[in-house]
Amino acid sequence: MKPLLGITVLDLSRVLAGPLCAQTLGDLGANVIKLETIGSGDESRTWPPFHNGVSAAYLMANRNKRSVAINLKSSDGQKILHRLVESADVVVESAATGVSARLGADYETLRSINEKIIYCTISGFGRTGPLRKARGYDVILQAYSGMMSMTGYAEGGLVRVPYSPIDQTTGHHAVTGILAALLERGRTGKGTYIEVSLLETAVNFLNYNIQSYLVTKELPARPGSAHPGIAPYQAFETADRAVIIGIANDKLWRAFCKSYGVDELAEDPLFLTNRDRVQNRAAAVEVVQSIVRDMASATLLEQLESIGIPSAPVNTLEDLIRSPQLKARGMLQEITGDGACAGAWSVPLPILFDQHERGLGSPPPRLGEHTSPVLREAGFSDEEIRSFEGAGVVAS
Repeated sequence: MKPLLGITVLDLSRVLAGPLCAQTLGDLGANVIKLETIGSGDESRTWPPFHNGVSAAYLMANRNKRSVAINLKSSDGQKILHRLVESADVVVESAATGVSARLGADYETLRSINEKIIYCTISGFGRTGPLRKARGYDVILQAYSGMMSMTGYAEGGLVRVPYSPIDQTTGHHAVTGILAALLERGRTGKGTYIEVSLLETAVNFLNYNIQSYLVTKELPARPGSAHPGIAPYQAFETADRAVIIGIANDKLWRAFCKSYGVDELAEDPLFLTNRDRVQNRAAAVEVVQSIVRDMASATLLEQLESIGIPSAPVNTLEDLIRSPQLKARGMLQEITGDGACAGAWSVPLPILFDQHERGLGSPPPRLGEHTSPVLREAGFSDEEIRSFEGAGVVAS
């Protein structure tokens, strides 16, 4: 199922949020053209580790695209961009505030060329306000938003969430906005200016924490693996590995107590309700820890599953990759073909349509791999393309 067949996307973004957005649109069938700087391209191409010279960071966010290497600082480069915009549906960009205007790639300029264009701009802190020109990366917003202040253990140092959740989710927010704008354009015939930022994604992530602070006026502590509003609901050590046990409500607490021979604790005033267990967290956690400490994790997890208590081993990435469930769901697939990306494994779109098998589509492109064919499709002659190449306007 490719619901975006016939939609053309110009991807002027770089690094993660924007490229991930454009990749998702490509996974859904859009014709995605990635415009990159001549010579260097998307900076994520240079980040280790590498598979046959291709960065893992670039691999994970740039499939189902065609690459055009172009100098947008040149007047001819801007001419090419504007020609592409004439037949495009969506533009995704993530330049620092003010840069797109200098490159002739801002919304007002592109809308004057194509009034139906959907223009999605991605920034660190938003395009207005005192921090509109501030540079934003995922870790910067983890710090600025307060996320880092509540991550990790109270007795430890500051901890960065290592998988760039703000960057990635900002990309997903951009996809949501673009899909909504495409529906709106179908009704009105008009394009839309869409704005998403890492700051607003971070604030949205922290909605529950912010709401709790506004109620209590107490800053959240760093809880480790625990949940501030539920107990016992965290990691526990067993005889061979850590497991997560989620006793998320009173019914599950009673089931746990009954199954492990401590029925009296189900009616103990210290633990009767979740509020009681949160107030007496250390004691409630110790009850569970004392029971599971010497058990084999496999035995414990089997028992917990049988009585309906949510639980999981604390896996490594290797454990996850070897998981039969991951294989059954097709969530790790090999890139095929004869290019540099061949033989690498990648995570496909995490959405299934009508139980169709997942697929990766085309591999991430080499820098400038599709410059000539894309320009030909836009109406430039081979002579013009050679002239552009000779002048350093584009590269193949």
